[in-house]
Amino acid sequence: MKATSTSIPDVLVIEPKVFGDARGFFFESFNQKAFDEAVGRHVDFVQDNHSRSAKGVLRGLHYQMQQAQGKLVRVVSGAVFDVAVDIRRSSPTFGRWVGVELTDANHKQLWVPAGFAHGFLVLSETADFLYKTTDYYAPMHERCIRWDDASIGIDWPDIGVAPTLSAKDAVGASLATAELYP
Repeated sequence: MKATSTSIPDVLVIEPKVFGDARGFFFESFNQKAFDEAVGRHVDFVQDNHSRSAKGVLRGLHYQMQQAQGKLVRVVSGAVFDVAVDIRRSSPTFGRWVGVELTDANHKQLWVPAGFAHGFLVLSETADFLYKTTDYYAPMHERCIRWDDASIGIDWPDIGVAPTLSAKDAVGASLATAELYP
């Protein structure tokens, strides 16, 4: 496994070693020991999630104030533009974002530690998105920041259609008014 820091050092792009031939390919999608070495500490995952979305669906920017979740995310079918936003007020990268294209062809994964808001935009006709979390989903603690908050300035790819949002994502808070981490 290869781990590469992004412009926000706590967020890592994880690239598994892929073994391929005329029959197809094989790779370890997760290896606890290698992952812990990559992030520099032991990380326990407690839940795996799978979502399927159509082109133009934008999910996020989500986080939980209690039971904060670290997420290891990947795409097994299709393509997404995946984003992490640092919402830790005490961080030197507070308010900054990083985005990575995750596809079924590039096999990249993104490690989004607790303390970040997370979201993604589907670029392909459909996408199957898998992610491991470090704490359980707790809807009463979930928060959402607007995907298009100008103070964050995420440069979402232009896919030729307006994003499709859930009702809760359409009314997300601005970074200035959101409940954030210390």
